[in-house]
Amino acid sequence: MKNYKLLYFIPICLILPACIDLRIGGENSIPQDPYYITTTPMIIKNIQIPVGTKLTYGNQKFKTLQQNKIMPESKLTDIEFPENANITWGGVPITQIHQFFNTEMRGYTVYPDFQKMDVKNQSNFSKRWQSCGDGIGITIRNTQDWSFNKNNIIDVESCSVLYQRYFKDNAEQQQFLDQLYHELKQVQP
Repeated sequence: MKNYKLLYFIPICLILPACIDLRIGGENSIPQDPYYITTTPMIIKNIQIPVGTKLTYGNQKFKTLQQNKIMPESKLTDIEFPENANITWGGVPITQIHQFFNTEMRGYTVYPDFQKMDVKNQSNFSKRWQSCGDGIGITIRNTQDWSFNKNNIIDVESCSVLYQRYFKDNAEQQQFLDQLYHELKQVQP
C-alpha cells in the first residue's frame, strides 16, 4: 500500500513545480516584444531621436527581445528616450511615447518628466498638463507623425486617468480636456 501512495506522490512532485513556474502572460510575465536601441541619431515618426533610444515594436513573427537592426516604422508601438536625453513635446520634457493600445484609435500617449521642466519655460499648457500629473493621450490624423505638429493633433483624449473623453457625461472632465486642447494649440513651436 505504501508503494502505491509513493507512485502517485512522485509524479505530483515532478509536475507541481513546473505548473507553478509556468507563465502564460499576465502582469508577471516578461515582455517579449522586439525592440531596437538606436546607435545613431535619426528621425522616427517625425521626431529627432537621440542615440540610446529604445524603439519597441508590435508582435512580429520569429522576432523577440533586442534586435540588431531597426525594424519597420509602421510596426513601432513605443519610443523610450534615454534618461540623459533632452526631448520636449509641446515645450514639456518627455520620457516616452506609447501608441494607443486600442489600434482602432489613432493616437498615442506622451509621458512627461516635469522634474526637468524649467520654471521660466512653463506655459499654460504645461501647467494644466502637470496638474493631472501623468501622460496625455493625443488623437491624430496621420499615424506616421508623433511630433508636436499641431496640424496633425485632432484632440486631447485623456490626461492621466483623471480626465478621459470616454466619460462624455462628465462635464468637468470634458471641460478640462477642452481647455487643455485649447492651451496646446496656443503653444509656440
